[in-house]
Amino acid sequence: MKTTIARFIVALGFSAALAGCVVYDPYYPYGHPSPTASFDRSWNAVIGALQGESVTITHQDRSTGTIGGKHGGLSVSARVLAQADGRVRVEFSTSGSGAASQELAERISRSYDYRMGR
Repeated sequence: MKTTIARFIVALGFSAALAGCVVYDPYYPYGHPSPTASFDRSWNAVIGALQGESVTITHQDRSTGTIGGKHGGLSVSARVLAQADGRVRVEFSTSGSGAASQELAERISRSYDYRMGR
């Protein structure tokens, strides 16, 4: 009986300790990555994700952050946006409302996340 109570108390204490854990942003010894480097990395990851999902890129305009392409009968577009706080936002969209369109958008998003190390 005493060992059961002791185990319970140890487990409760361990759980309470884990509940207080916090994960912070990684330490950047030379400051945060430059917005240009972050945009370049995201831009390249978007292009790689589109090509990796067999999207034929039909246009890309780096100055506006837009990339467009085709996959079968679906149109695909991506936007890479540099935000004022230095972060980069990426948006994917596909034409159509069917399951194939949604599935393609999800595959592209997963491929992008993988290329970004997420």
